[in-house]
Amino acid sequence: MGFQLSSKDYAEYIKLAAAKIHENGDYVTALDSATGDGDHWSNINMGFEKLVEAIPELEAMNLFDEFKKIGMIMMSVIGGSSGVLYGSAYIGAAKVLKNRDIIENQDMCNILEAMLEAIMARGNAQPGFKTMIDSLHPAVECYKDCIAKGLSEKKTLSLVKSAAVDGAQSTAAMEAVRGRACYQSNKGIGHLDPGAVTMSYQIETLMDYIAARL
Repeated sequence: MGFQLSSKDYAEYIKLAAAKIHENGDYVTALDSATGDGDHWSNINMGFEKLVEAIPELEAMNLFDEFKKIGMIMMSVIGGSSGVLYGSAYIGAAKVLKNRDIIENQDMCNILEAMLEAIMARGNAQPGFKTMIDSLHPAVECYKDCIAKGLSEKKTLSLVKSAAVDGAQSTAAMEAVRGRACYQSNKGIGHLDPGAVTMSYQIETLMDYIAARL
């Protein structure tokens, strides 16, 4: 049997993701200060702090309601475009979990794909625009490819994690099409996109959390 995540497990992952984002505050703020407003980390960190406060409520919910609640909290607490995009991502992913009591391998791939589609639709953005999508999109494509090839869950989780991290790193070579970086003369070339980096933190933490349960 492969991995199975309950709503309580996902709430535990949220706690770990919050810690990962919190501990990288100076680094993410430095990245954002080079190309943006410098407030990406403070906004997303505030959102995850609120999620951690809500864990007793979240872990008692079914998965569908838990994801909707996470989306609503993120949308209401995280400032700027990130709040709307993350809120849309979780509310979009909740639809995948209707009538599901656990998350298994294919479900997790479907969740990440639903998040990607919601973010792309809400942000009117595509891969290569130097945004959080540039971490999430390669992770989703990798996940789908791994399942199609029948790779083990352990191998799949490792490859998806690498795809997300490599995707975030690839934003250094991209010209920004969205956000304040697109107004710079060099369109942010040479700098990582902070939104892609914090997205990679979340996917990395999620893949590690699941792998530890195999």
